[in-house]
Amino acid sequence: MKYRKMNRLVLGSAVAAAMLAGSANAGDIRFWTTEEQPERLAKQQEMAAEFEAATGDKVEVIPVTENDYDARATAAFAAGDLPDVIYHPLQYALPWAEAGILDTEAATEIVEELGADTFKAGPLALAAYDGGVTSVPVDGWTQMVVYRADLFEEKGLEPPNSYANVQAAIEALHSPPDMYGFVAPTKVDENFMSQVLEHVFLANGVSPVGADGFKELEVGPTTEILEFYKSIVEASPPGELYWKQSRELYFAGQAAMIIWSPFILDELAGLRDEAPPTITDDPTSNELASKTGIVTNFAGPSNEAGAAWGDVRYFGITADADTDTAQAFIKYAMDEGYMQTLSIAPEGKFPVRTGTADEADKFTKAWSKLPVGVDRKAPLADLYAAEMIAEIVGGLDVAQRWGVTEGQLALASKMINAQPINRIVRQFTDGEIDAAAAVEALNTELAAVK
Repeated sequence: MKYRKMNRLVLGSAVAAAMLAGSANAGDIRFWTTEEQPERLAKQQEMAAEFEAATGDKVEVIPVTENDYDARATAAFAAGDLPDVIYHPLQYALPWAEAGILDTEAATEIVEELGADTFKAGPLALAAYDGGVTSVPVDGWTQMVVYRADLFEEKGLEPPNSYANVQAAIEALHSPPDMYGFVAPTKVDENFMSQVLEHVFLANGVSPVGADGFKELEVGPTTEILEFYKSIVEASPPGELYWKQSRELYFAGQAAMIIWSPFILDELAGLRDEAPPTITDDPTSNELASKTGIVTNFAGPSNEAGAAWGDVRYFGITADADTDTAQAFIKYAMDEGYMQTLSIAPEGKFPVRTGTADEADKFTKAWSKLPVGVDRKAPLADLYAAEMIAEIVGGLDVAQRWGVTEGQLALASKMINAQPINRIVRQFTDGEIDAAAAVEALNTELAAVK
């Protein structure tokens, strides 16, 4: 184990005492997790017990509400009382690394020991830091264009993996009120619209941030985005639309395409009574799932490579950690215990580590056989074809988010949360302003976000 220098000054005897107290029980570590629902917490505690049985080292699993994470981590860091391992979302990776909360060298060592080539490229790239990574990627998911593959096949349509293919499918399939070509979010105060719009912007290679902060939106590519979004809104039913209507209409067989998260996958197959498909008289039928296709990488005319909107979670080792035990626990959770880690919610926890050096697809195969669902259970591999499973996981190879590679995720998040993009795009799709005015308004309002 290489020596690591503490990246902060320890101020005061009280802090020093707290640090000594925290290391009194060598080998016992604390683990913060945002997966605090009882069933999910129980699975993590089971994995911790298995790790203790294998190594003799105890892991205390501590649930923490995600909204409290930053404040609690900052306070614990100041007191020298951080947990040893934190399961955290992407938005904390770079800020915590820069603040000295995370031991990035320890995380990088784990990735190197497990084999960087056994991880998906996208999650590693999102956590890139100083020649290594801030934290160890654990799981993730990518937003999906969900579509009626049976209808696409009947009409000889290409999968909706580009603006052009989506618009061609709308032309062929839009026949309201029986069938809407798309259900695009239009409710400006819903985060769902923000998320879908970021996906659509990324697909055309457009971001409002650069390395130095705000980056002016280019007129040409942004106009393409506006016109595309207007076309999918015009193929949607009227009203204030968000995730609820898009799921309901697709489940009723009245929508050809929607954009959704993978948490819809078990519901599509009739495994959750609270959100049943209504396309047939049997709410437990998997008929709609059998007629559904998905694409994760989606391209606009100014960005042929396209992009997938991704959300990734990480194991971070902290500056106060018992580093050896923390590393051992994470390596266990990413190897022998990896299926237990992913089984918390397999439909939304895609394996970012696909396998081992000896068996490249070991974890992807095992994950596809994990049961999903709420009121009924079935493996994804029994519900969806192998090529669809590959597409689901493959999106993580190209997962992106505004501001990550530029070190401006915090600014990008403020821009999204302030919702000028939602509001101005809605003004354009409603015909209140033209494209030129919309681009100008976007640049003016986004530049003002600090």
